[in-house]
Amino acid sequence: MYIALSIFHLLVTFGLILIVLLQSGKGADIGAAFGGGSSQTVFGGRGAATFLSKMTSALAILFMITSLALTILASQRGTTSVVGEDRSRPTESAPAPAAPAPATPSVPAPAAPDAQKK
Repeated sequence: MYIALSIFHLLVTFGLILIVLLQSGKGADIGAAFGGGSSQTVFGGRGAATFLSKMTSALAILFMITSLALTILASQRGTTSVVGEDRSRPTESAPAPAAPAPATPSVPAPAAPDAQKK
């Protein structure tokens, strides 16, 4: 299931990239950017939705749905590594744990001079 969804996600991604690159920009004219005789609004006129804009919306929604589904499936799969190393056995390059340092005998503190005179 995870592999099939990943392949579908890649197809949707490539389709979305292709559809976006096929569309022409709204303000492709440099004169339109600075208001040179253009009667359109600042961001261009919004006409009827074309086939390419509808396909962009549909593929964007599919992209978001497949991204969420892949995230949920990946979290349920468990903790696996791409490297695939076995963490249950120690590696040879890892140093052995150090032995605890021997306890030093405590030396009594010298008595105060006032205590010795009494």
